[in-house]
Formats: sequence, C-alpha cells, structure tokens
Amino acid sequence: MNRYKKDARSGLVVKENTKVGIALLLLLSGLAIAGLFIVLFAELADEVMSQEFGLFDSFIIKLILVNQSQAMDMIMVFITELGSVWFLGTLSLIIVLALWFKGKDRWGALFFIIAVGGGGLLTTLLKHFYGRERPSINEEIDAVGFSFPSGHSMGSLIFYGFVIFLIIRGPQKEWIKWAVSISLAVLVVLIGTSRIYLGAHFPSDVAAGYIAGLIWLLLCLTALEWISWQTGSHIRPVKGLRNMLKSGLRMAKGKAGNLKR
Repeated sequence: MNRYKKDARSGLVVKENTKVGIALLLLLSGLAIAGLFIVLFAELADEVMSQEFGLFDSFIIKLILVNQSQAMDMIMVFITELGSVWFLGTLSLIIVLALWFKGKDRWGALFFIIAVGGGGLLTTLLKHFYGRERPSINEEIDAVGFSFPSGHSMGSLIFYGFVIFLIIRGPQKEWIKWAVSISLAVLVVLIGTSRIYLGAHFPSDVAAGYIAGLIWLLLCLTALEWISWQTGSHIRPVKGLRNMLKSGLRMAKGKAGNLKR
C-alpha cells in the first residue's frame, strides 16, 4: 500500500517512495558526474607525471606573460591573495557562523566546513603523493612545497563554488544570482591565471586543481542535497538552479528578439 506524505518543502502531497526516488536519482547523478571527473583527473595526472604536458605548459605560460608589466604584477599579486589560505579561511569562518546562527542551516554549515577543510587536507595529500616540483619558489605568494595540483585553484573552486551554491538556493532575485555567480566563477579563473603568471604553478597544476576541486565539491554538495531531501529541508538548491536557468533563457530570448527588430 502506497503511503502519502506532505512534502515540507513544496507543500505537495506525494508518495514517500517518489521522494526517495528523487533523492536516489540525485545521489547517483552526483556520483556519476564526480566519477567522470575522477577519470579525467587520473588521466591528466598520468600524463603530467610522464612529462607529456611540457609543450602545453610552455605555450600557456608564454601566452599569459605577453602582457607582463609592473602594474600587472601588482594586480596578479592582489588576485592571488583572494585564493590564499588566510583569506579563504577568514571568510569561511564568517560564512559558517552566519549559516549556523543566522540562517539556521546547520547542515549547510557542517558541509561547508567539510568541503573547505577536507579540500585543504586532500590538496596536501595529493601534493605529497605526486611530489611535482614548482617552476619557482616564492614564499611571498605562498609558492612553497610541491606543485601538483594547485592549492589556490582547488581551494578557490571549492570555496567560491560552495558560495555560488548558497547564493543559488537563497531568496535573492534571479538576475542578482546570475551576476554574483558569474562574477565568482570569473574570479576563480583569474586566481588560477595569477598562479601561472606569478610563476607559482604550471598550467597543468592549475587545471588539475580545478578538476580535483570540482570532484570534491560535487561529492560534498551531492551529500548535502541527499540529506536535505531525506530530512525534508525547506531549502531547495536544485529548484533555485532551475529557476536561474529559466531566467537566463528568458533574458537570452528577450535579447534575441530585440536584435531581430
């Protein structure tokens, strides 16, 4: 006999097994996507350790250093600090306290700690496992220790990616969500670029940092969403993302219509 229950988040009366089915689908989808990126990371790491990325690294480095100047040096040093341990650590503390006490989102706060803290530990383990030397050592920009994968790239993708997730499920207007999310995504790319520009990492280190960070972030967010579905949390990040995409499509159609006139 089917049992029905009112969904605390949507207010709709649904079959309990339907709710479990959606949660299971979400879990499996997240794990499948993470699995694909794990394979990609393994392939990249294998080629890097086999020194097959030399030409690629050299080409990207030369491309980025085309506009090298003293002013650009200062800009890149500032950008790289936005992905530093002390900066992300300070912001993480503020966000966790806000989620825990103001937002009453205990699960969100817990998984934010797991994502950022666990990501830092995973970065250290991967660096020591692969043991790739840096192109140069510079303590002023945290360019010490092993190089692969880039800690700044991995840490910034996890941190700012989680912030984007929190924004998507928030009550802000859709255009604000789009603006902030795109801005933070661009910032993550700039942080990785700054590490290459300043000589702290090879481009392949940065790429590996992004992939590893995305894997860990996906696993953490999938687990958080799974728990949210199971506990009947009112917060719905998936719905927020769907609304953002619909809003983006409407804006794109509107611009396309204006161009035809």
